[in-house]
Amino acid sequence: MSIVFASISPHPPIILPSVGSSEDRALVKDTISALERSEKRIKEKSPEKIIISAPHPDWGFEVPLHFLNARLQFKIQNYQSPADIVIEEPDDFVAHSFLTTFDSPEQHFEWGREDYLKIKNSELKIALIASGDLSHCLKKEGPYGFHPDGPKFDRALIEALEKKDIETILRLDDLYPKASECGLRSFCFMLGILEEAGINWQIEILSYEGPFGVGYLVADFKL
Repeated sequence: MSIVFASISPHPPIILPSVGSSEDRALVKDTISALERSEKRIKEKSPEKIIISAPHPDWGFEVPLHFLNARLQFKIQNYQSPADIVIEEPDDFVAHSFLTTFDSPEQHFEWGREDYLKIKNSELKIALIASGDLSHCLKKEGPYGFHPDGPKFDRALIEALEKKDIETILRLDDLYPKASECGLRSFCFMLGILEEAGINWQIEILSYEGPFGVGYLVADFKL
């Protein structure tokens, strides 16, 4: 098995043309543009399987799938937890998706390490997408109001990704407990896979913005 692509994708429904107004979408044009760039990259890598992790059963999958469906056609197979993931090799293209749990970031990191061991003998080219948003309390008018943990969490996560500081990433929940994020466990699961695979990754931040009080990060991993 070879991991050919990995990325972090936000999942605000307002970036979908069928949901957000033109005014809403204009406010997150950097996010949309970054996701379109990431979409082109994943197509160039021609993965045979995609593993998507997300904290929500609806938009958590629908938003990243929207950007993939423009160029990739596949079925989606859902799992209830990371521990269920098993990669088989049928002829058709499948996106394996599952929900993260309320367990700790450390537990999701370990699940990622364990699940890599389940799939490492596959001969397929695999792409990883960790779907999730950052803090939901960046602004007073945001969904949860403002809390100083919000912007601190977002800055700390981006800085830790740039430094490849896994230890700090796993502790962010404790460091900024009022950040009201939703993507950390999804990110940690993917990082567990990459670490167990021994991949010397580097992060490339494609965009970050939070016009509605929620942090939207788009980042690709150079593998």
